[in-house]
Amino acid sequence: MNEATDTLPPGDLQRAESLQADYARAVEQIGRRIIGQREVIHEVLLTLLVGGNSLLIGVPGLAKTLLIETLSQALDLSFARIQFTPDLMPSDITGTDLVQEDPATGRRELVFHKGPVFANVVLADEINRTPPKTQAALLEAMQERRVSVQGESYVLPAPFFVFATQNPIELEGTYPLPEAQLDRFMFNIVLQYPPEDEELEIVRTTTTDHEPDIRPVIGARELLAYQHLVRRVPLADPVAGYALALVRATRPDTPAAPEFVNRWLAYGASVRAAQFLVLGGKARALTQGRTHVGFEDIRALARPVLRHRLLRNFHAESEQIGVEQIIDDLIKSVPSPVTAA
Repeated sequence: MNEATDTLPPGDLQRAESLQADYARAVEQIGRRIIGQREVIHEVLLTLLVGGNSLLIGVPGLAKTLLIETLSQALDLSFARIQFTPDLMPSDITGTDLVQEDPATGRRELVFHKGPVFANVVLADEINRTPPKTQAALLEAMQERRVSVQGESYVLPAPFFVFATQNPIELEGTYPLPEAQLDRFMFNIVLQYPPEDEELEIVRTTTTDHEPDIRPVIGARELLAYQHLVRRVPLADPVAGYALALVRATRPDTPAAPEFVNRWLAYGASVRAAQFLVLGGKARALTQGRTHVGFEDIRALARPVLRHRLLRNFHAESEQIGVEQIIDDLIKSVPSPVTAA
C-alpha cells in the first residue's frame, strides 16, 4: 500500500501515542462492567473520537444503556438518558421557559430551565417510539449543537454526542426515522446476543453485590483535542478514492453501480457516508498506533457506515437479500486501487 507522503508533526505524533494509550485504558475500564461486545465498544469509542452520533440496534437486555452510561463515566462526561415515548414533547428534551419569582424584588420573569439534552452524552432510548416533531428536536440538537426555545438560542456543552437506540423486534406503534434523518448518524451499531461463555460470565458477575469501580481516563478537554488530531491524520489519495468508490457503487442506475446494486437497491449512500468512512478510518488508524489510513480501515467500517444508508427495493425484500450481504458483495466487487510499492 502506498501511504500518504505527509506525516504528523512531532507534537501530534506524541499526542497520537497518548490517544492510543488512553483508548486502551478506556476499553479496559468499560470492560470492567461490559463483558464481551468488543467490536461494539470499539465503534462507540470511534464515534466519540470523530465527534459523531450513532444508532444502537439490539433487542432488550443487551446492556445498551449500561454501555453508554459506563462510557460516559470512563471518559468523565456528563450523561443523560431520555426515554422516548409517544407523549414526549420537544420541550421535555430541550427545556422550557418557566415563570420564576425573584425572592429579593418579588418580580416575576421567565427563566430557562435546561432539559436533559444539556449533557455531554445523551442516550435517546427507543427514539422510534416518539412522533417526528419530538424526534426533530433531538436531531436539530445533533446537527446544530444548540437548541432554540422561544426565539432564544442555547449552546449545548462540548463535546456533545447522541446515541439513539431502536428495538428491532417491536414495530407496532413506532415512528421510524426517515432516511434523511438516519443519514445524520455516523454508525449503525448492531448488538448481537453474546456467545455462551460470555453470557455465562455476565450471569455470574451481575448476580452478586460487587459493583465495578469505573475510573475516568480521558476527560472532555482531552477528547476535544483528540477529535482535532483525528482530522489532521494524513490521507493518501488512493485510500480516499477507495472510500469514495465504495460509496458511489451503492447508487443504482449510475455508471459505478454493479449489476446487483441495480437489482437490489432503490437508493444508495450519500456524501456523508464517504466523509464518515474517512473520519472513522482516521480514528481507527490512531487507535491501532498508525498515523495514516489504510484500505483495511475503510473496509472494516463499511458495515456500520453503510447499513442504515442503503434502501433495499422490492426485489431484495422478495429474495430475502439483506443489507449486510449487499455490503459484503460491494467490498468484494470494488477493488482496492493498485498503487506503487
